[in-house]
Amino acid sequence: MLRQALRRFGRKLVCRRPLEKKVYEFKSGIKPSTLDLVALGVGHTVGVGVYFLANEVAGNQAGPSIVISILVAGLTSLLAGLCYAEFGAWLPHSGSAYLYTYVTMGELWAFITGWNLILSLVARAVIVIQAWTLTFDILYGNRISATLHESISQHVPQVIADNLGYFAMILLLFTIEIQYLIYHDYHIIFKLLTLVKLLVLSFVIISGFIKGDLHNWKLTEEDYVQAGLNDTSSLGPLGSGGFVPFGFEGILRGAATCFYAFIGFDSIVTKVEEAQTPQRSIPKGIVISLLICFLVYFGVSAALTLMVPYYQLQPGSTLPEAFLHIGWASAYYVVAFSIFFSIAIGSYMNFTFPIRQVTFMMAMDGLLFPVLARFLFSAYGRFLTTVIFVTIAAIMAFFFGLTDLLDLSSIGTLISYSLVAFCLLIIRYQPEWTNEENEAQVQEENGGNEAQVQEENLGNEAQMQEENGSAAEKLTLQGLFFPGSPTPTPLSGQVVVVCSSLLVLLLTLLCLVLAQWPGLLSGDPAPITVVVLLLVLITGITGVIWRQPQSSTPFPFKVPAVPLLPLLSIFVNVCLMMQMTAGTWLRFGVWMLIGFALYLGYGIWHNLVV
Repeated sequence: MLRQALRRFGRKLVCRRPLEKKVYEFKSGIKPSTLDLVALGVGHTVGVGVYFLANEVAGNQAGPSIVISILVAGLTSLLAGLCYAEFGAWLPHSGSAYLYTYVTMGELWAFITGWNLILSLVARAVIVIQAWTLTFDILYGNRISATLHESISQHVPQVIADNLGYFAMILLLFTIEIQYLIYHDYHIIFKLLTLVKLLVLSFVIISGFIKGDLHNWKLTEEDYVQAGLNDTSSLGPLGSGGFVPFGFEGILRGAATCFYAFIGFDSIVTKVEEAQTPQRSIPKGIVISLLICFLVYFGVSAALTLMVPYYQLQPGSTLPEAFLHIGWASAYYVVAFSIFFSIAIGSYMNFTFPIRQVTFMMAMDGLLFPVLARFLFSAYGRFLTTVIFVTIAAIMAFFFGLTDLLDLSSIGTLISYSLVAFCLLIIRYQPEWTNEENEAQVQEENGGNEAQVQEENLGNEAQMQEENGSAAEKLTLQGLFFPGSPTPTPLSGQVVVVCSSLLVLLLTLLCLVLAQWPGLLSGDPAPITVVVLLLVLITGITGVIWRQPQSSTPFPFKVPAVPLLPLLSIFVNVCLMMQMTAGTWLRFGVWMLIGFALYLGYGIWHNLVV
């Protein structure tokens, strides 16, 4: 009995979503072209991060080398984007990392992916609130925060006085969310808003290259003294100067934070069924939008660090303040107003909808309470969920700093991107997907003689197949590198799953060694030996996967250089996650504990997939 119970429990964890099961779509009634998808990707990706992210990263993490951090983050997102593009061609449904993981790896990993997506989306919503508050304040020369601090701090605790502006913005965003009930056709305004954002940011980039000083990329400690910064304790560590004042570690740490800037392109994949020519437009839309976003972020970061010495970029400051440094007060207000209305309209159209969408899908599959699916998009349900999400946003804005929220959003997305890349490895080397396993699980969970008969029949069929193809399916050392079948078989598929899992473990260990052992650069033989051994194992296992037959299904788009590019995507994602602080991992761990409690207490027993 115990063995059967454990077996049933294990099967639930890896139960895949049938491809035939209906996917709940969120259609807008529009047939977007490639240009529309590019506008959608750019509009969702070039968001509030461009207005304050460079200040946060350049000020105390990377300095002028933030442009390299942007490059690393952009390449990381491009690798993930290619994986998303192939899934969009393979699975013709408005998808997400949650759906892709469910049909490939099973229920447990799908829940982890969806739960991480919710964390990332909630953190992004709070970042919007903080960015809007900062922008609204600088329009009045920071007089609002100063007045509130002076007049209220005597009557309320200090922490409330410091964050009162956030509560005002939360109330305003709450009102905007309620107004959404009577407003739905926003696609034209969204495209116009995206165009305005690009024009404003182009003005910032051109201004930076005109008024910038290349010496700001070559600063030394003498420049700090000449600038009157004799007491630098209030500014924090200023680095060693030059183009890379905080070293290679600063570049990686900055890349982990800058990764937030490229979150949002996955909104293109939600338009697979509505796109006019999804086989071509989805991959093109993802690649082109990411390229545009990279050029924008690269240009803005370069312009900002050329206009303002990096040590004068303080956390909490925003992009328009650079124009005060060069004496362009009029440009300061123009850019600030543009940012304010850009965030306002963007929040109007897209504040809690993505959170609702992921929650709805999980609730419809039974991984969360199904009652959520019944009222999430109804009038009263939308009001209630807005109250819940805004309350959570208020709590997070109250206790977490901006950098903490950036890291929380990034870590949840990085894990989702890594799982999508892992899923791509699996589907490329598997035979055609079948649903016999799920059908067997249905019978087993219903109990009775039918389950036993079905299990016996499946066992007999498996035994007959094994006897008939024992020669072809026998696992040997030679067969690992020279498979006998030109097409994927169940055995070759299992080999790829096992090898891919080992590679993820080895890549994680390699990232840990590279991140935690500074002796690697000092010539210490111990870490160098470990790195070499790990690289040998990784190379050998990658060779085993490479020799396995790939699926010949003619997908409209396929990621090139498989398995190298998906493995590279996983490796870079894990490297960036290793740059997160211990506090970020602690907060993430608490969130995951809450999620596992929900899943083990409810989701695993009430899933509706089978």
